[in-house]
Order: sequence, then structure tokens, then C-alpha cells
Amino acid sequence: MAEVITFGEAMLRLAPPNFQRLEQTATLDVQVGGGELNVAVGAARLGLTSAWVSRLPKNALGRLAAGRVRQAGVDASAIIWADDGRMGLYFVEFGAAPRPSSVLYDRSDSSLSRIQPAEVDWKKVFTTARWFHTSGITPALSEGAAKVTRQALEAARAAGVTVSYDLNYRSKLWTPDRAQAVQEPLMEFVDVLITTEEDSGVVFKIRAEGKTDAEGFRQVSAEAYKDVARRLQERFKFQAVAITLRENPLVWRNTWTAVAYAEGKFYDDVKYELEIVDRVGGGDSFSAGFIYGRLTKNSWEAAVRYGNASSALKHTNPGDFNWATLQEVESLLKGASLRVVR
Repeated sequence: MAEVITFGEAMLRLAPPNFQRLEQTATLDVQVGGGELNVAVGAARLGLTSAWVSRLPKNALGRLAAGRVRQAGVDASAIIWADDGRMGLYFVEFGAAPRPSSVLYDRSDSSLSRIQPAEVDWKKVFTTARWFHTSGITPALSEGAAKVTRQALEAARAAGVTVSYDLNYRSKLWTPDRAQAVQEPLMEFVDVLITTEEDSGVVFKIRAEGKTDAEGFRQVSAEAYKDVARRLQERFKFQAVAITLRENPLVWRNTWTAVAYAEGKFYDDVKYELEIVDRVGGGDSFSAGFIYGRLTKNSWEAAVRYGNASSALKHTNPGDFNWATLQEVESLLKGASLRVVR
């Protein structure tokens, strides 16, 4: 089927143009996105073959989503077409300091939330796979989705496929205690944990010490989060832990970097100064670049560098998907200038 398999929900993203509020807009921009789908798209854009496993409603909105998946170069053959459930929606209001951007979810009773273990032939899905990726959003959707997530992780481990898991905590889906109770048993099947400066503390109660500005994330210490990565690795015996670090002093001006701990060694990279067009999907682009770097270069250092650069570039295009090319990523890694490319 593909080298990289991802499993999770997609939604339609509806956003008012020109920084308008939902209450004042007459039009909405329509995009398709979802954490694991964004990773599959990012991997495909970098040159890996990828497939996305999900469950969509058998209607026009489901077909719209599937069409965008194919357009982005992702194998959609493992999509389950369902008569029950609906297409989830989320609305984004883009803010500007001092008003932050905000998200309103309308995703309850989605088709994927109704998935059951018997619906996916994971052995078939992983026939040609080298890497499997999912996130904490998927088991948060329902008890059925949590069961299928565990089934997928077990099948990937049995097939000898490397597994990455993005903690991706969403407070609107479950509480920290519930997230910890459901996800801790899953970690025995995970090779690479990807998380943020915030989520590891919320879910696993492993927090950075020192200079972290944990309230506003205006200033984040990479050194403090190296220790978090090490403690996570020691606790759960992962092959690697990667933590993305965002400083956001202003809504549209952030910095971005990442650290990782693998095989007893720390890895870090440059800190990118970002002029943000759209930050949604930035973490997913890190995962895609990390997977690409590890699979093609067999290097944790390359994984961090490709993940970091891919994510930085994602912030420059609208929508959840990353439309950056491998050439652009590698040009940034070499220190590309900001002059117009002619």
C-alpha cells in the first residue's frame, strides 16, 4: 500500500476571511485537515509514499475530503465509507495581538468516532509499510476509536513497523486524567513519541524546570525540555522522544525549534524566526519531516532537522496541509535567503 501509514480523523475547516469574527462574516474559506492526514500529506510532499486510514460519511462532504486527500498525493484506498456518522467540522477565527486565534469544534458523532475494531484489516494495511503514525486525538474521539487505535498499534508492532505517536492533547475532547489513563497503556507499542513543550506536562505530568515561561510561552528553554525528553524516554523506553518548542510573543510572529533524545544522545537544531501565514498543522509537518529524515537518512539528527525545517515552512502557507517541496526544505536547511526566487 505505502511506506508511511497514518490513522485518524479529518474535518472540514471553515474560516472567515480577513480576520473577521464568525458572527460578522458572510463567507467561509473551506479547507480539509486533520492531524494524521496532515502527516500523510507532508510525507507525500517530501517524496515518501503514504496512505491514510480513516472512516468518512458516504456523502458529498466525505467525497470532498477524499478528493483533497488524493489531490495531495496520498493513497485513499483504505478509507472506510460509512452510512452512519457525519463529517466533523471546525471553525477557525484568526486573531491578532492582543486577541489570539480561536477554534470552535463541531465534531461529535463523526463517522470515525463510530469505528469498531472489525472494520480495518491492519495486516493488509501494513503489508508494505515501514512507518505508522497516529496521535492522541484519535483515541480521544470514542471508546471504539480508542480500541481501534490500540489494535493498530499492536498490529504495527507485530509487522515490525516503526510507530510514532504525537501526544496532541485536546482539552475539548477529554480531561488530562482521562488522557493519561487511556494513553499510558498504549506507550508500550510506541517507538517514537512526538510532543510539545506543553502536552507532556498535561498528560504524563513530566514538566520542564527552569526558564520555561510556562504560562505564556513567550520564552522557552530548549535545555529544560531536553531533560523532559530524557525523562520520557527513561519512563516509557521509547527509541526516541522529540519535543517541538514554540515561542509566541505575538500571534503572527513566533519562533520554532525542536529537540530530541535518542540512543542516549540529545539532538537539537536552529531556532527559526517565523512570520506566520497559518500555524495550523505546524506540528504535523514536524512529524512528517521527522519521519522522512529518519527513513531516508537513517539519522536522528536528520530527523530533527528535516522536521524542524518542514514545520517552519508550513507556517508560510494557508490551510492544514504543507505544500512545501523537498527542494524548499533542503534549501532552507542550507540557509536559503529571503530574496525573491527568480
